Amino acid sequence: MNMHEAAAELHGNEYGREGSRDLWASMKASGLVAIFGASDDLTEFRGAIYDEAGAGEVTEHRLTQKGLPENDCDDSDCPYFRKLLKNIPVAVTARWDHEGYSWFIETDLPHAPFDIVEDDEKYCRGVVIALADLPHA
Repeated sequence: MNMHEAAAELHGNEYGREGSRDLWASMKASGLVAIFGASDDLTEFRGAIYDEAGAGEVTEHRLTQKGLPENDCDDSDCPYFRKLLKNIPVAVTARWDHEGYSWFIETDLPHAPFDIVEDDEKYCRGVVIALADLPHA
């Protein structure tokens, strides 16, 4: 499976039923990650990365081939974690209420876009990216 095939399978799916277990498993095996918004405060990662992260009006997410960087500090403002993040480029930006979507995911990485709908209205513009295009760690 390539990113365009994965995006084609995701395109037009209903919010809350974005993809099937089989699709996520195929994407994982192919090293692909679907990134899309959920609720009013989350970015979801499915496929080769299975995680979620909080999101606000404009949220930059940094990713490596291992997934979202982990903060080993008890403090969310940890200087060591900030230093780690500084060395990882922004992979995607999640924007709330952008271009007629509740969520709009943007990236400069090679990607394939897809739309998730809610009650036949556009809800989220997501992207599929390849792990190979992310930094190792």
